[in-house]
Amino acid sequence: MNTLLLEASECDQIQSLLDEIASKYTSTEDEDFLKDVSIFAHELPRRVRAFLNDFKMLELPLSACLIRGYPVDFSRIGPTPKHWQNKPKISPVLHEEILLMLFGSLLGDAIGWATQQNGHLVHDVMPIKGLEQEQLGTGSEQLLWWHNEDAFHPYRGDYIAMMCLRNPDLVATTMACIDDVTLTEEQVKLLFSPHFVIHPDESHREKNKGNTELDSEDSLSSAYKRINEMTTAPQKIAVLYGDPASPYLRIDPYFMDEVEDEGAQNALNALVESLEAALIDVALQPGDFIFIDNLKTVHGRRSFKARYDGNDRWLMRINITKDMRKSRTARLNCRSRVIY
Repeated sequence: MNTLLLEASECDQIQSLLDEIASKYTSTEDEDFLKDVSIFAHELPRRVRAFLNDFKMLELPLSACLIRGYPVDFSRIGPTPKHWQNKPKISPVLHEEILLMLFGSLLGDAIGWATQQNGHLVHDVMPIKGLEQEQLGTGSEQLLWWHNEDAFHPYRGDYIAMMCLRNPDLVATTMACIDDVTLTEEQVKLLFSPHFVIHPDESHREKNKGNTELDSEDSLSSAYKRINEMTTAPQKIAVLYGDPASPYLRIDPYFMDEVEDEGAQNALNALVESLEAALIDVALQPGDFIFIDNLKTVHGRRSFKARYDGNDRWLMRINITKDMRKSRTARLNCRSRVIY
């Protein structure tokens, strides 16, 4: 995987920038911070900017990359939270949240979902007691099936960015790229046709709704109504799209129905089997930032046994779009990053 190891001087430069930004803003949700985050990103080390620019422009092998070497102060960040709803007003990982947003802004704009984690842009990903067997990033004992993030939704992100804060058990993130898949010409043709349906995943379901009120409860109710409609009456879509010689991918096998057309189902099975065979494991370490092209690469997570002692795996995640305007009808105003 393409990897950039930060040098000590670059970490010092980044830390100074984070200190300056954190003195002005107490949250990455601040509208002025969100307006200017891409401007602040110009002050990141040039090597970092060039690295992520190459990733964005060149669609490099595996369609994922790593930035490593950012120091994590465990005494400052505190224990792994028990739930994403427990986020304090000023996050103990504000510096890390800011940096994740700065890196992400070099690829596009961060977006959030009204139906996920109370509409926050930065999601906490850690095991939650009682969800061990759920198909959620906050599950643990059940394998999290590989998928494109929010594959069911037309406004899904182009990239997923995650930062590892803690991973003592070296729980692996799984990944596979469509470029490593071998299919016949007929299978590709079938996968480019709208034979398939993807239901919303568990994280968007109303049963996992948070307890914080968003800007518009009416809009939130409408958002859940749309999720329910996508669940009960999903539209048929193509799984592959773009250039047949180097296609983009939209798939989430755990939440897909069997296809009536036998040929299309066989083509889907071949794709799933080929992606499964191409999976690699990446055990993120504290201070690692991973960036995944959500149009080219699927990702998941191996199962593990959580201890709930404050030392469990803890990641932060953001969704990134290259085109904010495509979701304008689903956002409350042009400055909002939250999709309803």
